[in-house]
Amino acid sequence: MLIIDAQVHIWGSGKPSAHHRQTSVYTAEELIAEMDAAGVNGAVLHPPSWDAKSNEMAVEAAVKYPDKFCSLGWFTLNDPSQRKRIETWKQQPGMLGLRWSLTRDGQETWHQDGTMDWLWPAAEKAGTPIATMAWRFLPLFKQIAERHPHLKLIVDHLGLVRSGQGQEAFATLDDLLPLAKLPNVAIKATGAPGYSKEGYPFRDIQDGLHRIFDAYGPDRFFWGTDITRMPCSYRQCVTFFTEELPWLKGKDLETVMGQGVVDWLGWKRG
Repeated sequence: MLIIDAQVHIWGSGKPSAHHRQTSVYTAEELIAEMDAAGVNGAVLHPPSWDAKSNEMAVEAAVKYPDKFCSLGWFTLNDPSQRKRIETWKQQPGMLGLRWSLTRDGQETWHQDGTMDWLWPAAEKAGTPIATMAWRFLPLFKQIAERHPHLKLIVDHLGLVRSGQGQEAFATLDDLLPLAKLPNVAIKATGAPGYSKEGYPFRDIQDGLHRIFDAYGPDRFFWGTDITRMPCSYRQCVTFFTEELPWLKGKDLETVMGQGVVDWLGWKRG
């Protein structure tokens, strides 16, 4: 079974967000060693905004290891001089889309203060998928997806309450599940163990995961880890999905664990 992690970070400088590993460098080679030990074949890199050169590092990784890595990168959205970059963004090796967490200082209102208004039509025209942590503005996100039906949009980290655990994390489901009716919206099932109050196999979040999977289906529900902030081992992140969810089996499991995100992003591996 092809196993592709839908979200990981590598970086070469800067101070990571508090909930990530507090190391100034985490290289592609270090990540590959962890992936190999866990049985993970490849990953979608998300260059972190705390490292100004993280895009370049991701491109280098994709050039060196084209069967291992592709990327969803970023540029400074509130600088109008940067906007034309979207027209040629996917010409960079391994760059298949863009991603903003909208969690850094000053970014929290970009989705509603006009900063991102130009982005959605421009990305749709360019055929460039956009991923973001949309849990705070799911009703608005639905409107964006409806207005731009040819724009592929990805909701990060299951669309759950970022600081929530257990049932509290799933307070967004009333807004998240209806989004599944829009075929241009997908879910990254990344970081799931971090939402649990329990240890492995995280039984308190299994029902919520099942509800999201039932809404989006295997083709738009992508397994992943965000491993540098997970409370368990990389291998447990894998087996949580492959061994502990009785409703996820067969072809559906194969799609969720890797083939779905490869197909959605159009990644031509290696």
